[in-house]
Amino acid sequence: MKAASAPAAATPATYVKLVATAVVWGATWIAGRVAVSEASPLAVASWRFLLAALVLGTLVVIHEGWPRWSLAEWLTLAAMGASGIFLYNLCFLYGLKLIEAGRGALVVALTPAVVAAGDWLLFGAPMSPMKAAGIGVAMFGCLVVVTNGDPRLLFTGQVGLGEWLIIGCSVLWAVYTFVGRRGTRSLSPLAMTFGASVTGWLMLTAAALLQGSLFSLAGTTWHAWSAIVFLGLFGTALAFTWYAEAVQRIGPTRSAVFINLVPVSAVILGALLLDERLEVAVLTGGALVITGVIITNQAGARPAAGVKSKEKTA
Repeated sequence: MKAASAPAAATPATYVKLVATAVVWGATWIAGRVAVSEASPLAVASWRFLLAALVLGTLVVIHEGWPRWSLAEWLTLAAMGASGIFLYNLCFLYGLKLIEAGRGALVVALTPAVVAAGDWLLFGAPMSPMKAAGIGVAMFGCLVVVTNGDPRLLFTGQVGLGEWLIIGCSVLWAVYTFVGRRGTRSLSPLAMTFGASVTGWLMLTAAALLQGSLFSLAGTTWHAWSAIVFLGLFGTALAFTWYAEAVQRIGPTRSAVFINLVPVSAVILGALLLDERLEVAVLTGGALVITGVIITNQAGARPAAGVKSKEKTA
């Protein structure tokens, strides 16, 4: 398998694609809610990643040749598929059966702060007072969102399963990110996304077959099928490829900033397409989450005193 090629210079199209990626990822929350309203979440996820894997696999073969992964690389990809594809989509789609799409996206906006906290706790990454403050603000904002503005509900056991499942999405994506670091030693971002999609799809398909839901789609309307196609082709294959391209061109830190547009997109699209109306307290909590993530990212981007910044771009 060829390693990733040297990064090309950033162009305005790179930033346009990043904004488009954020909008598409926001729309996946709407599409996911539409799809699971008519079909089993396991079946939805299986068909989604079958489509994504076919497109990504074609791109890998065109740009890098046929994959020849070692056993160690397969194990890494399987771990990524289990965390970021299989378990993540169980939490994502089952969670969307229980809570609003816009509210779920505001919760999962916590993910960059969870990654930063995990990096510090598990791998000894530097933790400045500013970064710690950003993580704290983001986590408090998440608490406001999941409790509908009344954090006391967390301590009385009144936070629902849907909220916990969406929080699980953030934790699982952090695991996916950490496991993915190992894969970057020998695999390109495109190859890793394809490998994780394939292994995750196999797990989702096996679970859907055991559940008996994979082909139980006779009553599924074109609305749900359109949502599944959107999730597979646009929300996964296209958006993941564009994001990986941006990371190679402008680096992970500057690319990650655009993820803050995802919950904004989801809230706006949820209001326009699903007539979701979130309470002021929930929107305020979401604003706190995004603010905390921005603070965390800015703190993480600052080099330590006396150390020259060396942000990786590949």
